[in-house]
Amino acid sequence: MTEERKAKSEVIDLRVYARKLWAGKKVYLKTLSLTFLLACVYILGVPRTYTSDTSLAPELGNSMSGTSTLGSIASAFGFDLNNIQTSDAITPLLYPDLMKDNGFVTSLFDVKVQTVDGELQTTYYDYLRRHQKISIWSLPLVWLKNLVKSIGSSKDDSPAGEAVQQEPYHLTRTDNEVAEAVRANISFAIDKKTGVITISTQAQDPLICKTMADSVKDRLQRFITDYRTSKARIDYNYYKQLTDDALEEYRKVRQTYGKMSDANTNVVLRSRGLELEDLENDMQQKYTAYTTFNTQLQAAKARIQERTPAFTVLQGASVPLKAAKPKRMIFVATMVLLAFFATTAWLLRHDIGSALQQSAKA
Repeated sequence: MTEERKAKSEVIDLRVYARKLWAGKKVYLKTLSLTFLLACVYILGVPRTYTSDTSLAPELGNSMSGTSTLGSIASAFGFDLNNIQTSDAITPLLYPDLMKDNGFVTSLFDVKVQTVDGELQTTYYDYLRRHQKISIWSLPLVWLKNLVKSIGSSKDDSPAGEAVQQEPYHLTRTDNEVAEAVRANISFAIDKKTGVITISTQAQDPLICKTMADSVKDRLQRFITDYRTSKARIDYNYYKQLTDDALEEYRKVRQTYGKMSDANTNVVLRSRGLELEDLENDMQQKYTAYTTFNTQLQAAKARIQERTPAFTVLQGASVPLKAAKPKRMIFVATMVLLAFFATTAWLLRHDIGSALQQSAKA
């Protein structure tokens, strides 16, 4: 009998709890209505942010051949042999680290942007510094921050709306804050299997978001191209200098030979003939050197073209139609749901406390 009574006492009668919750329906109505109203007021004061993505596949320079089968097998297991086989020191896996470099980030400061309504046309630097909407709930914190900044030294701040033209690795406080904002708004993602680079940008204006995605893509292509062709361009400039010098020397010798030949047309002295012969041999040597260097120059020019990678844009950046965040409906629904659980816990607080005490005694 004791076990039966104990078992009955442990049975939870949901109807009892349902009646208690129904009795508190007015509390639910007040709590949920107030929560819904406050959540709407709060989330409407948070500025909306848009996101735009673009994807491109750069050509990889492999130093090994005949390993396509092995590469396919490795790719199936999540390994990319292209990055191992490439002769480049910078592989696509390292491209996201470009956003850590101040030189690359500050190169985006002067990008011309325009809002979707056409009311604002400025640089990306000025847009981030002076035209960002902030939540009305963060206004007191922003005011306090500006007050502290005004009290402190501001000699290293750049003029309003302009980026200081200085060494990108020695930024002012203001420029550094803008650079951090750029890093927060732009991100790279690399698919290890395919090597596809996805560039994601976010901004408070949809057109600026799309503009920056295209600009970052163009600068990334330029960076990859400059890196891949750097050695070939050094060789080209070297052989171009040698070719120009050789051509200049050849022209001087040829001019000297022509003048001496004209001045000694009817002279039969052996010494004059030997001088003309020496000049002719020197001229021939200069010409041979010029043609040799010119051949090397054309080969270096061909190597630049050979090393220039091709890019395939798999997904172009588009102007987003809907904001990416905040998710207003989801936020309000989540707050109302949390308020419902909190109200339920408050209405059943005595029963919950009794249940916890009984479990503790047991």
